[in-house]
Amino acid sequence: MTARTLDVTMQKIEKEINDNPDPISGMDTVYKFEIDGEVFHMRLKDQKAELLSESDKQADCTLKMSYDNFQKFLNGKLNGMTAFMTGKLKIDGDMTKALKLESVVKKYDLNI
Repeated sequence: MTARTLDVTMQKIEKEINDNPDPISGMDTVYKFEIDGEVFHMRLKDQKAELLSESDKQADCTLKMSYDNFQKFLNGKLNGMTAFMTGKLKIDGDMTKALKLESVVKKYDLNI
């Protein structure tokens, strides 16, 4: 996995959510993703997904995992709670926001 690959993945997620924003209705959350040492912030607010620069806002929830596990999570092949319990996913911050993200991800075709 290269930084460029992850950058493209995050942009695809942003586009997919913005093309169908209904599942994020009512959300106001900043997620920080630490994937194989690369860091991305995404805000889900006002039915819009937006990639942020690192300094834009404090994250409500940080998810740390490998790119391989991130892809499995996006594709619904890795359950977030199982990943957390087995150490494949580390979460800092609001655990309920992490659970909400998993339920949102399931509503999209993120087979990236």
